Amino acid sequence: MEYDLEIRTKNFSKEIIELANKTKINDINRNIVNQLLKSATSAGANYCEANAASSKKDFKNKIYICRKEIQETKYWIELFAQTNAEHKEELRRLWKEAHELTLIFNKISHSLK
Repeated sequence: MEYDLEIRTKNFSKEIIELANKTKINDINRNIVNQLLKSATSAGANYCEANAASSKKDFKNKIYICRKEIQETKYWIELFAQTNAEHKEELRRLWKEAHELTLIFNKISHSLK
């Protein structure tokens, strides 16, 4: 069974992948692009795992990971913008989506306490 947030995080991951694919990689941005890919795709993957959690504790742990990964993604998007000005508008939109996902994961996390 798919959930809207699963679809949303997967689409976000796909957009980050598309951005990385069209970015000219150089010595300056290589690590930033790799870290951005890792954190963005990890958030979605961990949310899928959370929905298949074996216990409430497992669910809670996965949600906390989602929250941390999406926060990290915002950081890498900001650095990516510094090294790839040609993608500024797209990065603004992606940062906004990452911020909205952060708020969602924060809300879920706080409701689990």
